[in-house]
Amino acid sequence: MKSKKLAELAVEALEDLKGQSIRCINVSKLTSITDFMIIATGRSNTHIKALADNVLKNAKEADLEVVGVEGRMQSEWVLVDVGDVVVHIMLAPMRALYNLEELWNFDSQADVKRKSQVAT
Repeated sequence: MKSKKLAELAVEALEDLKGQSIRCINVSKLTSITDFMIIATGRSNTHIKALADNVLKNAKEADLEVVGVEGRMQSEWVLVDVGDVVVHIMLAPMRALYNLEELWNFDSQADVKRKSQVAT
């Protein structure tokens, strides 16, 4: 399965259970580890577990190999690795603290640098 279709499958699994603020970032030009990072917010630890389980269920139904799952015991931040797609499901405070979107969005940082260089 192509990584874009796999990302769509994961996003759909998150949407099915009302994951919040779902963001899919293409990181294929930034790293060789994965092609897409998906970040979603869950309302509670139980909701995060359910979201992760739904991603796993959909991946297995599509005959995809799940590389690993981390953080499921605490369920404040669960990472589901499906190879070409890595899914991060977090509580809102964790998501705000680590701000993965900004970490992996080099385009906006480059724009800020260009603007600051023009101003000087």
